[in-house]
Amino acid sequence: MPLTDELRAQIKEMLVRRLRLKVDPAAIADDQPLFGDGLGLDSIDVLEVVAGLEKEFGAAIKTQEEGERILRSVNAIAAYLVEKGSPRKA
Repeated sequence: MPLTDELRAQIKEMLVRRLRLKVDPAAIADDQPLFGDGLGLDSIDVLEVVAGLEKEFGAAIKTQEEGERILRSVNAIAAYLVEKGSPRKA
């Protein structure tokens, strides 16, 4: 799976939908931090994002260290999905 704008858009749509964010998915920058001063997600949101990645992309995050590396930005999530070859699920 190539690292494409389409993949990034799918990730942003999943984030907005699963977290019920009141933001246009296109307004989320690819390299914007997801936590803290970036998108403002918190530790409770992590669980929903991890569940969304598993359900919608077939990608499991098994450790906290993995999560900290992968859940930094849309770009980091997309790179992980490409690395794992995780397809978008219908």
